[in-house]
Amino acid sequence: MYLSFFNLSEMPFTLTPNTEFFCALEPHHEAMQVLTTALEMGEGFIKVTGEVGTGKTLLCRKLLNQIEEDYFVAYLPNSYLSPEELRWAIAVELGMEVDKTLDQQSLSQQINHYLLELQEDNERVVLLIDEAQCLSWETLEALRLFTNLETETDKLIQVVLFGQPELDDKLANSKVRQLRQRISFSYSLRAMTASEVIYYINHRLQVAGFNQPPLFSNRLGLKIARASRGIPRLVNILCHKVLLQAYGEGLNIITSRHIQLAIADTDDCAKYRSNQYWGYSVLAISVFVIAAIWVWRQWL
Repeated sequence: MYLSFFNLSEMPFTLTPNTEFFCALEPHHEAMQVLTTALEMGEGFIKVTGEVGTGKTLLCRKLLNQIEEDYFVAYLPNSYLSPEELRWAIAVELGMEVDKTLDQQSLSQQINHYLLELQEDNERVVLLIDEAQCLSWETLEALRLFTNLETETDKLIQVVLFGQPELDDKLANSKVRQLRQRISFSYSLRAMTASEVIYYINHRLQVAGFNQPPLFSNRLGLKIARASRGIPRLVNILCHKVLLQAYGEGLNIITSRHIQLAIADTDDCAKYRSNQYWGYSVLAISVFVIAAIWVWRQWL
């Protein structure tokens, strides 16, 4: 790939939620502050929502890494769970050894007993649930019942929900009003501003080992900000394609043309209608990159 060409130690714009690349811009820094404060206060339910690609999963992983020394953390990345599956998943995440033939009532009782034991050992338990908008009504109710468990002073388990805006729509339903009323802290992740996009791009390149003058000028960063609408995932996709284009041509500088090609090749981006590359298809651009790489290597 283009790692050695641009003197990088790792891929700077992958879509995997690598916490090494966490960029504490205002929205994510504020969200982390809300989360840590709410957990310290012992709140039962905490909620973070944001559009697709705004960095909720990365924030969830960052929180997990940050609190795991002080809390007993259970993490559920898959929220497509029935109430029964939720109970089993919690038991597994808590490290419980339970008889798989147990009925649901007995399983719930064992979980409750184990949570009490952890509380007596001064262990604070936090359950992190990603993609929480996918939780069914029945599973949300089962989750609420878990937060009924408390001593005179403390909740036995705290729950943090990460989800898309559809989670807010679901929680607005009267079916889950009891759960909704227990959410004392919430935060809505916004998209990045143009200046934040520029900082974000340079930050990821630096973390990946780039230590030369900026590859992306402010002008080019503004183009990416406009096309991506400040969504981190789209910024990553565009920047990765831009670096591929430059590498394929044997160029160690980024141009507007590289940006336009990447935009034309990326779904969900705001297109420039005056762009002469508007009609380029994914296949055409892929062929162009492969051909350019082949030609460039012939020069070596």
